[in-house]
Amino acid sequence: MAYFEHEGCTLHYEEYGHGTPLILIHGLGSSCLDWELQVPVLAQHYRLVVVDIRGHGRSDKPRERYSIPGFTADLVALVEHLHLTPAHVVGLSMGGMIAFQLAVDEPQLVKSLCIVNSAPQVKVRTASDYWQWAKRWSLARILSLNTIGKALGTMLFPKPEQAELRRKMTERWAKNDKRAYLASFDAIVGWGVQERLSRITCPTLVVSADHDYTPVAQKEIYVKLLPDARLVVINDSRHATPLDQPDVFNTTLLDFLNTVETTTQDH
Repeated sequence: MAYFEHEGCTLHYEEYGHGTPLILIHGLGSSCLDWELQVPVLAQHYRLVVVDIRGHGRSDKPRERYSIPGFTADLVALVEHLHLTPAHVVGLSMGGMIAFQLAVDEPQLVKSLCIVNSAPQVKVRTASDYWQWAKRWSLARILSLNTIGKALGTMLFPKPEQAELRRKMTERWAKNDKRAYLASFDAIVGWGVQERLSRITCPTLVVSADHDYTPVAQKEIYVKLLPDARLVVINDSRHATPLDQPDVFNTTLLDFLNTVETTTQDH
């Protein structure tokens, strides 16, 4: 494990393998541990970097307001620190938002983009949107992280044979710093770069679980706004696709990256 400093915050990352750089960015309340089923496979082909976002995992949890552009600035600092340009960038959920922000702000740093169960904006527009977020916001404040982890585990991994995934989810979620978790939650609401998606000209793969929180139709809408993107739907999966369908996810991602690598070599 390794650390680097950015704006007074010590951030944790891990590096594996050799080749073209490939960065994996986890979601809210998670850490680089949640890529455990990807690391051994992807590190055989790429210089793989997994990072704990500020406020998460083994990175510092400064008492301050967090923002998606702020998380992205940390990532840019890591890219510069490790000379990872240009890199393939994969983001899950909130990690996908950070990946989107990076690709619109610093397109030269991104060789390809893979967005998993995410969106280019989280706008609270309708009464129903407002109610959904108000409910999640209140529950996040009232409930213990252990209780939230248990509830999420049951929702994300409902099958009897997924007991181990449920146990890990509960255990890992409980280790979050509550204040940092809430600050990260607040960073998502109201964020968006949808109107700037035309700036993302690199090859983009959008992965959606068939049972993600948001319907596949929503992903179809923003995929049309991206100049070079395609959508792949993974069946029998929920929000944590890399954990509940690791083999299909890994194969889908490697096929995409391989195509990008081959195409760029030909040019």
